[in-house]
Amino acid sequence: MRLARAPARQPPETIIALIDVVFFLLVFFMLIGRMDATAPFDVMPPTAFTGADMPAGGRTIAVSAEGSFAFDGQLVDDVALEQALADLVGDDPETLIRVNANRQTELRHVLPLVRRLEELGAVNIALVVTPETSLGGP
Repeated sequence: MRLARAPARQPPETIIALIDVVFFLLVFFMLIGRMDATAPFDVMPPTAFTGADMPAGGRTIAVSAEGSFAFDGQLVDDVALEQALADLVGDDPETLIRVNANRQTELRHVLPLVRRLEELGAVNIALVVTPETSLGGP
């Protein structure tokens, strides 16, 4: 008597390969995903024009490293600067006003000046910068 052998079973599919694929997908999406909170509205950062030629005309306010001010080449105190700016903006708010601060000047001297110009109604305010190539950079 001959016994019939049971048909050979196919080995079950291993899910190890599937686990590897899921792990790689998880790592991939973690690497490309953003981990920071996004704003509830669109934010487009401003475009900077560093080193562009300054338009002609206008007036210049210079700020020293210590926070002293000069208006069109004349050293002025805070009160005289405030009066000159109020007169200037009152006459023509479209006048170009250049803020030329020393590289060592702290922002606490520059930002209140720019804020005050905006409060007075100045429309064209330009912060003067030095192109990176002239500083020995790329």
